Amino acid sequence: MLFVGESPPASGRFFYHRDSGLYRALRDAFHLVDESIDDQNFLAVFQAAGCYLIDACSRPVDRMEPVVRRTACLAGEALLSRRIRSLQPESIVTLVRSIRENVERAALRASWTGTMLTVPYPGRWIQHRKVFMELLLPHLKTLLTSTLASTSPEAAG
Repeated sequence: MLFVGESPPASGRFFYHRDSGLYRALRDAFHLVDESIDDQNFLAVFQAAGCYLIDACSRPVDRMEPVVRRTACLAGEALLSRRIRSLQPESIVTLVRSIRENVERAALRASWTGTMLTVPYPGRWIQHRKVFMELLLPHLKTLLTSTLASTSPEAAG
């Protein structure tokens, strides 16, 4: 499952440093699916489940004017397309509604087929976080169930 964010935040917080709001929201979503997932093991579970987080833009855009921000997202589509082609995820989750079309165009250029899901960014607004969870949880349940089944001793047997 490939998660696509808009860009690294200008604040310097970073998902893989475990200090961002997106980190906490995804950790909480995984925990709702499996209560054994916590702050200590979340990133290991995220990786073991075949999950990746990449950004549509390589540099922060969250403090840019809207037109400049959209232009940066458009410019990031070529690199995003190459990354999608390279990773070949089974599913893509767009983490910000405003970049849905950018991600869709990049996936199309990559000749990618799979499940595409767009969720609102689970940041400041409680309603966005609620919709984020409602949309994402069924997909995470399927992902984690299949991951557990394929890594169990019985599956290796």
